[in-house]
Amino acid sequence: MLSVNGIDTYYGLSHILFDVSIRVEKGEIVGLLGRNGAGKSTTMRSIMGLTPPKKGEIIFKGEVITGKKPYILFRKGIGYVPDDRRVFADLTVDDNLEIVYRREETWNKERVYSLFPALYEIKNRKAGFLSGGEQQMLTIARALMGSPELLLLDEPTEGLAPLIVKDLEEQILKLKEAGISILLSEQNIKSAMKLVSRAYVIDNGRIKFEGTRAELDENEEIKRRYLMV
Repeated sequence: MLSVNGIDTYYGLSHILFDVSIRVEKGEIVGLLGRNGAGKSTTMRSIMGLTPPKKGEIIFKGEVITGKKPYILFRKGIGYVPDDRRVFADLTVDDNLEIVYRREETWNKERVYSLFPALYEIKNRKAGFLSGGEQQMLTIARALMGSPELLLLDEPTEGLAPLIVKDLEEQILKLKEAGISILLSEQNIKSAMKLVSRAYVIDNGRIKFEGTRAELDENEEIKRRYLMV
């Protein structure tokens, strides 16, 4: 479904990503794991066209999408949940969902609210008054309104209480059951290992490990050097 092939990405003159390659197959959750500042968010932004790579190629469903605008990628079926959430603070929860362009009707508000019933209870509340966990649910719900086939989740558990993280993990697994492929960026390794089937470990903008969850779990050297486990 998604192939990231040898991309190099820069912020101005600063070289951030070096020959990064990642693949996500249909219906799987793949982890992009690493410490803060390792290059996870830049990889997500590169895929979504927010920080296009200077080198390499990104392919989605057989089509080269390198450097395409984010709104075009959203309409093609890629949903993006940024690490800073970016809800529309002055709009209600319901309005945040209503304004999203609909690629198709696979997901609508009723289905989103059934996945996140807590949002339905506060659908008339302005997003700026939501807790961190509520805002995270809303950001994911808003991405789902575009009926994505691939979801990019950037640090979804960051700053959330353990009970909220547990609920979010269950909801992410439900998205997988619904047939959505997920690239999950996390530094919460304990949480990520409950969700992913395969993982990449990134450090200083370079992929240091690629393998199954079991292979990563057994690799104490990689965990010690790059994940601080």
